[in-house]
Order: sequence, then structure tokens, then C-alpha cells
Amino acid sequence: MRRELNVGAGAPGTDPDDLPVTGERTAEYAAMVRRQLELIGEDPDRDGLLKTPDRVARSMAWLTRGYDLDPRTVIGDALFEEDHENMVMVRDIEMYSMCEHHMLPFFGKVHIAYIPNGKIVGLSKLPRVVEVYARRLQVQERLGEQIANAIVDVLQPKGVGVVIEAVHLCMMMRGVEKQNSRTITSSLRGLFRDDAKTRSEFLRLAYAAPGA
Repeated sequence: MRRELNVGAGAPGTDPDDLPVTGERTAEYAAMVRRQLELIGEDPDRDGLLKTPDRVARSMAWLTRGYDLDPRTVIGDALFEEDHENMVMVRDIEMYSMCEHHMLPFFGKVHIAYIPNGKIVGLSKLPRVVEVYARRLQVQERLGEQIANAIVDVLQPKGVGVVIEAVHLCMMMRGVEKQNSRTITSSLRGLFRDDAKTRSEFLRLAYAAPGA
């Protein structure tokens, strides 16, 4: 069942403020944002904030649209029979998500590789799988696991590797306020976990300098 607070997938780069919002829950969410503004000492009736509750409701629906997406649907029919048996990698996939603990953004890059087992997937579909799970309230550790599991489920490859490098605003804007720290997580399946040579090749390619 689709959520009522929903702006749809839209096109890349679409401004959520320009999208129609459906569902009665949107008005309820906007009312909660208005009350939040009051609780922090703001005046929600001043010019700069008049449209903020509705904008935040639209923005939150956009930022969490992954709940309405399924990896099998976004991959669709972009699966192809192929005898290729070597590693396929798409690296430096931009990723934006929101920490479920403080609802602050974390963002960075995702590197994905897999070894086919008779089937390959259209390369553009791997970033789309990232979007399915990144556009939800998340923790980075689970995000990598979900991406890896989805690729295994759809492709049944010989192995999958996912590395995520991200910075977290919950560490940069509050708490320890450390500006230069990165969090790196890996999720390995099949040959990427069990074969040291495959794992080493994957990590070397993931961290190679551009053009190397």
C-alpha cells in the first residue's frame, strides 16, 4: 500500500516544491511542522515561513520516497543473459540519505561490484537500486546490506561487494562536531567475502585514484 504522503518519483533534479502532493497526511504533517516552528520560538506567520510547513512536507516525502520503490521494479527488464564472468563495477555513485537517529543528512559515494552468474544488469540500474534504499530513514551499515541483498536477490551473482563512504551531519553539526571524519562500511557476499584475491581486487578498484 502506497503512503499517502507521497510526491512520486519525479525526474532527476526535480524540485519537490514543484510537484503535486497527495494525501490527507500531508496536511497533518505540515501542521506538525508549523507547531515545531512555534516550539523553537519562531513565528510561522512571518513572510519567510508562511509556506515552510507545506514545503517541508513535500521535501520529506521526496527525501523518503524510497519506501514506495522496489528494486525489482526499478531494474525492470534490464536483465540480460551473458557469459561474462569477470567483475563488473560501478563506482562513485552519489548517495544522499537521512540518519534515522537525528533525521539529519548523510551523504557520500557508493561503490558496487558483482561477478555475473549468467546474467548482467543494465549499468544505470545499480544507482537506481541505491536510491531505493538511500531515500529512506537509514543507518549506513544497514544501507550497504540492503543494497547487497537486493543485487543478490535479483541477479543471483557469484559475488557482490558494496562499499559506502559517507559524511554524517549528525557528527558535523552537533555532538562531537568533527568536520573531517568519514565513515566507511562494506558489505560482501559470495566470492567477495570468501575469496581473498577477489576481495582485494574489489577494494583496490574501489579506492583507485580516478583515471588510474
